Amino acid sequence: MKPEDRDLIVQLCAARSGQQLDPSKDYVIENRLGPVARREGFDSVPDLIQALRTRREDALIWAIVEAMAAGDTSFFRDRLPFEALRTEIAPELVRRRAGQPIRIWSAACATGQEVHSIAMVIDEIGGQFPEARFELFGSDLSERALEKAQSGLYTQFEVQRGLPIRSLIRHFEKVDDAWVVAPRLRQAIRWRRLNLIGDMSRVRGFDLIFCRYVLGAMAPAAQARVTQNLAEALNPGGLVIFGLNETPVGEGLFDPQGASAGVYRLHPEFRAAAA
Repeated sequence: MKPEDRDLIVQLCAARSGQQLDPSKDYVIENRLGPVARREGFDSVPDLIQALRTRREDALIWAIVEAMAAGDTSFFRDRLPFEALRTEIAPELVRRRAGQPIRIWSAACATGQEVHSIAMVIDEIGGQFPEARFELFGSDLSERALEKAQSGLYTQFEVQRGLPIRSLIRHFEKVDDAWVVAPRLRQAIRWRRLNLIGDMSRVRGFDLIFCRYVLGAMAPAAQARVTQNLAEALNPGGLVIFGLNETPVGEGLFDPQGASAGVYRLHPEFRAAAA
């Protein structure tokens, strides 16, 4: 890959989504963009980039940025956050919300394994809290990832990554050689394409946000923007779960609650400070 082509991709991703790509890893860029080139009808990645320079079409730019933003995901990734949700966080939210809807958002949900894992936990503990009403939301930068997430359709390989057999039997249906999430779970989730460094002024009122393994892939300024946006999206006393070993950027926003599971609580003075 030509240095100027690599630099163009790095700059576009930083500007559009806050991604901080390693410019020394040409092979990663080429591997990610190969499928985009084929899908868009180009013979090679260089042809794709040349068309990008010539046309500067917004749809083509976003196809490239979304491909570079794709991350690894699996069901019940890391386990600890989901156990915390089951045993500590959900019971606390039920008590604190006192009959009001409990809104949980999986930000950067990719192809949906995380938000479907959340839905499985909520479904399994629902009998303990018959008065509670949970509202689940999933968002991602990538339209293609969201399409797969909404379909709830996963390969045998995908369900084998982190999904206990009892959860597979309880929450999925077999479809040919694949598995699909049960309708009762899929229909409980609302979906939206969302750029976490964009205008999120209308994204408000959440009690719990999962935003895991996002900050580490971003430039410092983008990390600060995302952390601020997440804080503003929470209700007072709300929680964010970051990836293990990830910490929020910015002072006076969050206090650690369960460092081993990446749980942080919105600082009690945040609203007063932001007003």
